[in-house]
Amino acid sequence: MSIASAPPPGPDLAKGIPLKDLANERMMVGHVGNEAVLIARRGNELFAVGAACTHYGAPLVDGLMDGETVRCPWHHACFSLRTGEALRAPALSPLACWQVERCGDKIFVNDQKKTREPALRRRTAIGQAHPDKIVIIGGGAAGFAAAEKLRRERWQGRLVMLSADDAPPVDRPNLSKDYLAGKAPEDWISLRPESFYTENDIDLRLTRNVVNIEVGTQQVVLASGERVPYDRLLLATGAEPAHLTIPGAVQPNVSVLRSLTDSHRIIALAATARRVVVLGASFIGLEVAASLRARQLEVHVVAPEQRPMERVLGAEMGDFVRTLHEEHGVIFHLGDVAAAIDGDRVVLKNGGVLPADFVVAGIGVRPRIQLAETAAITTDRGVLVDSYLETSVPGIFAAGDIARWPDPHSGDNIRVEHWVVAERQGQTAALNMLGGRVKFDAVPFFWSQHYDVPINYVGHAERWDKVDIEGEIGARHCMLRYRRNGKVMAVASIFRDLDNLREEVAMERSVAHGDAA
Repeated sequence: MSIASAPPPGPDLAKGIPLKDLANERMMVGHVGNEAVLIARRGNELFAVGAACTHYGAPLVDGLMDGETVRCPWHHACFSLRTGEALRAPALSPLACWQVERCGDKIFVNDQKKTREPALRRRTAIGQAHPDKIVIIGGGAAGFAAAEKLRRERWQGRLVMLSADDAPPVDRPNLSKDYLAGKAPEDWISLRPESFYTENDIDLRLTRNVVNIEVGTQQVVLASGERVPYDRLLLATGAEPAHLTIPGAVQPNVSVLRSLTDSHRIIALAATARRVVVLGASFIGLEVAASLRARQLEVHVVAPEQRPMERVLGAEMGDFVRTLHEEHGVIFHLGDVAAAIDGDRVVLKNGGVLPADFVVAGIGVRPRIQLAETAAITTDRGVLVDSYLETSVPGIFAAGDIARWPDPHSGDNIRVEHWVVAERQGQTAALNMLGGRVKFDAVPFFWSQHYDVPINYVGHAERWDKVDIEGEIGARHCMLRYRRNGKVMAVASIFRDLDNLREEVAMERSVAHGDAA
């Protein structure tokens, strides 16, 4: 017995719709055949593109139309309505693009357009020859996004990607969310299939440890002694988990979560476990807690602060997060830390003892800046870069968790450990390694998922003096604005996706108008 598929959404656009049904600066969803199509109107121009974000499939009609672009409501990807191109991470693949015709007072959508490829890049905007050899150190978000962008821009030089990981670049946010919870299949995890690297002539080398950068000879030195020459170099070494230093920290039942291997290890431990102790009430720690509760484990969270995530989200949101996790059975031990791990027991500093079949430590990360320091590249709690993401050494760029850049919105030099920021920096660095002069001025964005509650956050507020709360946090429909000297530095929201996008656009425009803090 076959199950009928769901009918395509909205009106049949091939048969036409009245022009009056689509107001100016508005979007709607219809279909052509079985394909869902988003149609948008801007003045006398009409656009038609695929209706679902190519990142996680969010309905773009629920997003924000901004000029000739549409922004995803879930994770703030941005697409061109004119060409379908993915303009901003986390989406990397374009939308399908359709022909739109107006006949009298009706609109018709018919054939798909062919994807427009960018012109082959042989020379920079200022007439200089392109680099022949680019090396990327790092196989995470920034490194992958840079490599993908270089080939999308049709640069044809030699591209080597050196990764210390044992797997090709993966969708790291999923490792602590749906994948760890057992709700995402394995084939969701790789950012691209292995064939992508061969087809795009990306020399991806896994389990490669870089030990030195010889700036004078422009060579990268591997632990094996091999030397890899470069004309431009991208440091995208990311961050590494902070490791426990207490007695028992190196037991087989103690893990961190950063890589696909780590996630596999935790899933294997969870298969035969009943109780787990998570050390740390950070985003990663609490996402792990939520995912392991989905696997029906008893979960205890130990952390030194009095409220989870208060330093990032404030007291009110911290209280909500704690209550949300307690409603799902998580047991907190706040104001305490682990003093030792003794077999299947975690001994707390305040004297308590928690049974634990295994332990996950989520106590923070540290930027991997040793290579930069050894090469005499300027560092300050990260690798210092300019607005173009270039380091103190010409021709060497940095992106992702290690980069500390001048943020035009806050007016501060900041370093942000978030996936979308890393991808967008990788894309910007790629353009600048090809000789562009593209400033990185994107407003930072991240999301965190706790059970069925998403928290979206735009901006960056290391400190604030006031929090404005709009709506009700407990009702799971709210917006929090973090202000410093009256200026909104960041915004967090729950189920206010469109408003969160509008705040992002407002921050971008304040930067464009020179309104730095």
